[in-house]
Amino acid sequence: MSAMSWSIEFLPLIPWPFIGGLAVLGALLLLVLLWRSRRGALLRGAAYALLLLALANPHFKKEEREPLNDVVAVVVDDSQSQAVAGRTSRTAELQQELEKRLGELPNLDLRVIHSSSAADNPDRDGTFLFTDLSKGLADTPPERLAGVVTITDGQVHDVPKTAAELNIDAPIHTLIAGKKNEFDRRLKLLAAPRFGLVGEPQTIELEVEETGDRPPEPIELTIKRQGEDTVTETVRAGEKIAIPVMIDHAGANIVEIAAQVDPDELTGLNNRTVLTIEGVRENLRVLLVSGEPYAGERTWRNMLKSDASVDLVHFTILRPPEKQDGTPINQLSLIAFPTRELFQEKLEEFDLIIFDRYQRRGVLPLAYLDNVSRYVMQGGAVLVAAGEDYASPLSLFRTPLAYVLPAEPTGRVINAPFKPKPTDLGERHPVTRDLPGGGEKPRWGSWFRNVEADPSDAEIVMEGAQGNPLLVLAERGEGRVALLLSDQAWLWARGYEGGGPYTGLLRRLAHWLMKEPELEEEQLHASSRGQTITIERQTIENEVAPVTLSGPTGDTRDITLEESEPGVWRAQVNVAEQGIYQISSGDLASVVTVGNANTRELAAVTATDNVLKPILDETGGGAYWLGREDDEADEMPRIVMLGSSQMMHGDDWLGLHRREAYRVKGASLYPLFNGYIALALLLGLLAMAWYREGR
Repeated sequence: MSAMSWSIEFLPLIPWPFIGGLAVLGALLLLVLLWRSRRGALLRGAAYALLLLALANPHFKKEEREPLNDVVAVVVDDSQSQAVAGRTSRTAELQQELEKRLGELPNLDLRVIHSSSAADNPDRDGTFLFTDLSKGLADTPPERLAGVVTITDGQVHDVPKTAAELNIDAPIHTLIAGKKNEFDRRLKLLAAPRFGLVGEPQTIELEVEETGDRPPEPIELTIKRQGEDTVTETVRAGEKIAIPVMIDHAGANIVEIAAQVDPDELTGLNNRTVLTIEGVRENLRVLLVSGEPYAGERTWRNMLKSDASVDLVHFTILRPPEKQDGTPINQLSLIAFPTRELFQEKLEEFDLIIFDRYQRRGVLPLAYLDNVSRYVMQGGAVLVAAGEDYASPLSLFRTPLAYVLPAEPTGRVINAPFKPKPTDLGERHPVTRDLPGGGEKPRWGSWFRNVEADPSDAEIVMEGAQGNPLLVLAERGEGRVALLLSDQAWLWARGYEGGGPYTGLLRRLAHWLMKEPELEEEQLHASSRGQTITIERQTIENEVAPVTLSGPTGDTRDITLEESEPGVWRAQVNVAEQGIYQISSGDLASVVTVGNANTRELAAVTATDNVLKPILDETGGGAYWLGREDDEADEMPRIVMLGSSQMMHGDDWLGLHRREAYRVKGASLYPLFNGYIALALLLGLLAMAWYREGR
């Protein structure tokens, strides 16, 4: 409905400063005339004022106005902390009731703004109500805004210092979808190492925080590491706790810490944290024992010495003890073979022991080889590169080392050209999978010797001449052993017939022996990019079961993987929330962080009005606690439209500013003075002044 409005508007014929100057001059002249008591002074002043009024050129202005509705903004908090304690449903109820009541008010437009969660904005860490409010009102003139009502738990991370920063001249109210004095308990990490040396302990520092009016009580804290038993400690809230963690292996060492969940607390989601400490090896210590000089001996040494992370101790038996040819002792070797020191006193210090074409010739007593067997059973790693020596009566298999060796020699040696190739298992095994030049018909150079042997409780990952085992892997006790049934890998290193992946194969083999996670047959790994998680399952099995994905808010779902290449199964999953996700499959587990691992959304989840109170007080708004108990009906405050007022809320009502904004549809101007009327009035006043002065 349109309405008419009349007003007076000036359209000066000369600039206002000149009119002002003339007015000052006229006032001074009038004062002089009055001081001298001149007749007609007032009439002269009136004539002068009429002249100035004519220069100001006043007009009657008629406007046709169309009233505009006031705008009220309802900001709904969709952040992660709103998902706890039933706040999501309560927020929906409040929003529905608020929209209903606002819809009953005349001349009011409703603008609903949802403050996005991390799912909609992956770079966001926290609740940013006012950022989303500013974006939502970007096209709304401030003079139309009647007020703002937020529905939130009060945990807001972008509250402005003053309302002027928002360019809002209207009350801001908040409906809190929570209850006062809520109780919650959470783990707070104080110091968490990201890296640690293998074999060295690291310390995690944390404390348990509690909010709410509760007397302190003992809290059970559980610490669990992958593959180990759970450790339990008793702590108290506010107490700083140091937890030592041993870094057992390179790669991801996963530690899960959880505080006891109280039945009365808001949520147990922030009682648990899962963190990953990357194990880093200081240096790999390798003992290489060559049984005799031959063409491939130097190749082993060069390969190991070329790796800066390897500390190599290498001994070659140049002359067996039984050989008596009269050669002086000082010409036999530069350094005596410290057998006792290496194989008894310092054996545990080596990460890997390699026997290259070694046979029992009296250099190493059988007791020392028995030490090597125990070394493997207790977690050590041994690689045997065998030639004809392994098939002879002096074979290592005829020593106590046979207890851990994965294959028994038959005594036959096949001397014929063949090309090594992975077995069906080897196509899926991480040691031999995807070796450069491999496939159905490997493009590798030939070897000419293969020792025949019968594997026992072992994995055959490569085959050689006539389909016989070539590379055999096995786990013995807590350690691992590998057997290469040929001494001609050096042909690849020399480039014979194009060579082969010598360095890659042997390095993978060494890493598998030392239990590097990326070379494990059964491995679960996850990575993230944005809000997408990529899950990778490495296995030597033909089928894999679905994996379980657990989110930071406690939701779980099963993910079906698809085989992307032999031995590797993958899946990509889009997730909604930021935080730590855990992936599990049987005994395997992995964690991945999406966005911020220690998100502010779960750092504080108790409802509060303290954060918003300064901005509410400045704008005259109020806070209303509307989180209800079961079967409790909390009444929403009445909504009242008011004119300008400093206080826009009460105990049971909230006020909105009636703006009375309008849009001008048309306007007309009517001059108060046209030329003849102004001239007549001016001449009339001058004549009256002349007449008065003449009497």
